[in-house]
Amino acid sequence: MSDEARELTRAERAAIKKLVVSMCANYNHEYGCLPLDCECYMLNKWWTDAYCKYFREAVLPLDPVIEAYLTGRAAPKQDTCAACGKLFISDRQQAYCSPVCQSEGNRRRSRERMRKKRQREQG
Repeated sequence: MSDEARELTRAERAAIKKLVVSMCANYNHEYGCLPLDCECYMLNKWWTDAYCKYFREAVLPLDPVIEAYLTGRAAPKQDTCAACGKLFISDRQQAYCSPVCQSEGNRRRSRERMRKKRQREQG
């Protein structure tokens, strides 16, 4: 983690809350943090100094971009999905964020290819 503590931005706090509520196995919306039997510490986080051990090791790696911001490392390069326009982290050859977008992109390319073929045949 970064040596120097700083105040979290509104977007970082929202990202942490989203990760905790949706991905943390120790979080329950009625009871909070199940192992500690109290409100989740990460939901009221304002500084980048100390994180819940489970959050840091199991939940934070699920979002590499927010992990990079919170740890002070360089953020991974993000590409834009050719089908839906969402940002995603890709390997060098990946153009789509998911298999669903890939099939949609293939369908669009096939449709365009057939349209051009029909135009050449007509004229």
